[in-house]
Amino acid sequence: MSQAVLLATGGYDHKIRFWEATSGLCSKVIRFSGSQVNCIEISPDKMFTAGGGNPRIHLFDVNGREDSPMQTFEGHANNVTELGFQRDGKWLYSCSEDGSIKIWDLRTPIHQRNYNAQSPVNTVILHPNQTELISGDQNGCLRVWDLVANACRSVIIPMAETPLRSISISTDGDIVAVGSHKGRMFIYTPNANKDLQLFTEYQAHNEYLLKCVVSPDNSTVVTTSADRSAKLWSTSSWNLTRTLAQHHRWVWDAVFSADSSYMVTASSDQCGKLWDLRSGEVIRNYVGHNLAVTCVALNDSSI
Repeated sequence: MSQAVLLATGGYDHKIRFWEATSGLCSKVIRFSGSQVNCIEISPDKMFTAGGGNPRIHLFDVNGREDSPMQTFEGHANNVTELGFQRDGKWLYSCSEDGSIKIWDLRTPIHQRNYNAQSPVNTVILHPNQTELISGDQNGCLRVWDLVANACRSVIIPMAETPLRSISISTDGDIVAVGSHKGRMFIYTPNANKDLQLFTEYQAHNEYLLKCVVSPDNSTVVTTSADRSAKLWSTSSWNLTRTLAQHHRWVWDAVFSADSSYMVTASSDQCGKLWDLRSGEVIRNYVGHNLAVTCVALNDSSI
């Protein structure tokens, strides 16, 4: 498989599909044993793909010919809702509806660390400084976990009794975008003490918000929703710059290309779409799943 661009989608049909990004052809199918695929991520070196299901995480060799995972991580007791790789690809982090956040060494199936959020965790992300995890849970708590102190450093509640659905951080760490279940976005910035302070907030969608992602060039935040749209917001004005509305059902996930010019979305309409963000047009459809497509991963960066 070519290492230039790796694009993968996963969904309720228990499959991860790899795609040729330019042609739209499916190049490989991995059967995900035991459950639907809730989340996927491609390692920074493009060697591995991790998928989170219920309740296991499977790690696959991108170049392997077998469906069997090279490692299965056991320890969560419910749906794995988000996962990611550390910058050097040495370890994984994950969160789950079981209320835990875990860190995994890729060489062993047993977690190395476990943090208890005391509520189902919907989202977690590693700060660019690689020493903090930020999580959002069903109780509406935004928690900062200090990996050096091995403890929760702060708890923020953006909106009382409103679940937090998605968190994304700019590459420079100056923007922490937090999306709530009710469609409201909260934008935080670090102060001189590196504590998060609310900078602005806005109503992004009137139906459920499912994902928010800061673009690699830090100029844009995309939000996706049950309203079947993805919306682009300028980080300089926080105004809406474009609405992408060609999906027919919920838009679960989105990922930017490395140059922030393109984006791929995943939807319950069983389709992934590649968007040219300069024109707002769909330039490729990825069709092959026979149930909802709930997650997408893209790595087109230069190694």
